[in-house]
Amino acid sequence: MIKVGIVGATGYTGIELIRILDAHPAVEIHVVTSDSERDKAIAEVFPVFSHLEDLKFSAHDTDALLACEIIFFATPHTIAMSLVPRLLDGGRRIIDLSADFRLKDPDIWKEWYGVEHSCPDLLNNAVYGLTELNREAIKNADLVANPGCYPTSIALALIPSLKHGLIVPNSIVADAKSGVSGAGRKAVLGGLHAEVSESFKAYAVAGHRHLPEIQQTLNLCTDLETTITFVPHLVPMNRGILSTIYVQCLDTDTDWQKIYEQFYDAEHFVQILSTGIMPETRQVRGSNYCQIGIQPNVQSTSTIVIVSAIDNLVKGAAGQAVQNMNLMLGIEESMGLLTSALVP
Repeated sequence: MIKVGIVGATGYTGIELIRILDAHPAVEIHVVTSDSERDKAIAEVFPVFSHLEDLKFSAHDTDALLACEIIFFATPHTIAMSLVPRLLDGGRRIIDLSADFRLKDPDIWKEWYGVEHSCPDLLNNAVYGLTELNREAIKNADLVANPGCYPTSIALALIPSLKHGLIVPNSIVADAKSGVSGAGRKAVLGGLHAEVSESFKAYAVAGHRHLPEIQQTLNLCTDLETTITFVPHLVPMNRGILSTIYVQCLDTDTDWQKIYEQFYDAEHFVQILSTGIMPETRQVRGSNYCQIGIQPNVQSTSTIVIVSAIDNLVKGAAGQAVQNMNLMLGIEESMGLLTSALVP
């Protein structure tokens, strides 16, 4: 069994990693860390994992991580960058689910995250872990920057149209909605039940931290400079992201359905829905699938609407990280990830 470690195992993404990896047939969870729950048994903090009775939370900087072949970081930004260099020097392989290694330009990092990057030399070495875009590079990577949830949902919806040159690249508008777990497992006023329930709001309209990541990813798909208007929304549900994306097409006679079906034909975790069917978050909840629906020539115009749905904690975080781990280990990419959505 391959030993894995999870740094930051008490957040929603860390918990989801434990859930998926616990059932994975090729790996063993060897180390879990949490500064807030240090020295506590995992079963004491999360009784749902009471069968993992030998696991205790240790500090993030524990030397025990060096006994792991793969180490996941499910921490707030800046923590991974402080620990990853030593682990890489020790020959470990890293999948970082935070934002620390997603952006290639350290100046853009500082602009959006407000601090200097502590190891900018590693930014160009990190492979961006959008599996369907960078599969071959991920296989040989020592450091994978797992994408954010909004960028995953939006990029998967747009990659085929950009690679085929189907749209005006500066015409993209992404209206995305996320469940509350996207804000993390922390006590903040805006996340309280009474503040979120029976309400629906846009936030970070002036600019969300995922915007430069989305822009960077889309620019990998075309020789033309893309621009995107991205507005996230918070909806009163626990899990899920639904992105409704509006683009202007260059040829109204294009068979969009056929192009998307052919583009993702070999991808196990991207499902193109039949013509006229739009995704719902409940159809992917708890699964590693991204569902995409396409509506061309909306209201007899050149506008195309592309809708994608993912579970922000699975395909948008932990599931995609395990998908990347499978590639890095040279095992079946879908191993441990074939769970269907939870219904209802």
